[in-house]
Amino acid sequence: MVSAVSHTSIDCRDAYTLAEWWKQVLGYVDVADDPNAPGHEECMIVAPDGSHHVLFIEVPEAKAVKNRIHFDLRPTDRTRDEEVVRLRGIGALELADRRTATGGWVVFADPEGNEFCVLRSQAELDA
Repeated sequence: MVSAVSHTSIDCRDAYTLAEWWKQVLGYVDVADDPNAPGHEECMIVAPDGSHHVLFIEVPEAKAVKNRIHFDLRPTDRTRDEEVVRLRGIGALELADRRTATGGWVVFADPEGNEFCVLRSQAELDA
């Protein structure tokens, strides 16, 4: 027997605000029968096809060190570089540019400092 991942949980200071920001990044939505609202200490978002859930949970302590787990994002309808521009525009903080002529990624932080990376799109990899 094995276990399946139910959802990904992210500790944060403001669950609603961070969930709303990540909805812009991922194109996720609120759970249909459990919408998020300001002041909620737990906010769940889900991929439109239901395949993945992310739960934001408020905790009293601030983020102190580098994440031990993070998202690697692959754009679905644009290039990596176009996605980098879009994410900067919605407030992602660029931490490191690891792009190369043949691949690489860009490291960002969300509004609460959680790191994530943006990779090349599948179309770019296929080309």
